[in-house]
Amino acid sequence: MTCEFCGDRGIVILNGEVAAPCSCVKQSSLKNLFRHANLPENFINCSLEKFNFKYYAKNFTDPETGLSSLELAKIAHKAAGGFIKRFLKDPKTDGLLFTGKVGSGKTYLACSIANALIKHGRLALFIEVSDLLDRIRSTYDPGRSPDQLSEFQLLDTARQAPLLVLDDLGAHNYTEWTKNKIYSIINYRLNQRLPVIVTTNIKLDEITEYLGERTTSRLLEMCSPYRLTVDIDIRAVRRKEKDLKY
Repeated sequence: MTCEFCGDRGIVILNGEVAAPCSCVKQSSLKNLFRHANLPENFINCSLEKFNFKYYAKNFTDPETGLSSLELAKIAHKAAGGFIKRFLKDPKTDGLLFTGKVGSGKTYLACSIANALIKHGRLALFIEVSDLLDRIRSTYDPGRSPDQLSEFQLLDTARQAPLLVLDDLGAHNYTEWTKNKIYSIINYRLNQRLPVIVTTNIKLDEITEYLGERTTSRLLEMCSPYRLTVDIDIRAVRRKEKDLKY
């Protein structure tokens, strides 16, 4: 049954601006905390302990940093663990920005962070960027269901979540409309000191080209960047490994 107070968003807005966990979350089980987090089914069980460094080569050097894939993976992994510890002490800590090509482990690390914090009873929200934008566009449909969340509710949930995982901020053809929606989320969270974990396949020096100067400036102010590189697609390799078991 959908919560009548928060619409299953997990948070309610007090006095028009302050986010607080809804009573349905306060009284919920760990299972419901995961439900509110909106994590992809494939990533619910991932953790930093299960992160496998075997996919990151010692002899594959990143031309931008001069470090090997393995070295970069260890640095990013350590940063993820450090963020978890900082957030548990102070939920208004700086966020992380994971960059790298498709299949390099960015989403795995981001979801590992969310999983760890949820297990400590903290609220987290996972949002895939293109999915959020599609859901916002659907609110303009005059034939939409009356039970569907409004554009304001969708954006406010992303703005107000104690921890937001913004996944796949990819190299899409962003219009001014989409740039403004992303900016509104990032800018609000920066001003309220609410951390965000971002994954993107855009190179750090090319983000401005896609998101604009305003959003990029704020992202880099609120997030420490970490790069993951691989000479393989980890998802494809794991698929082959799984097939060989059968």
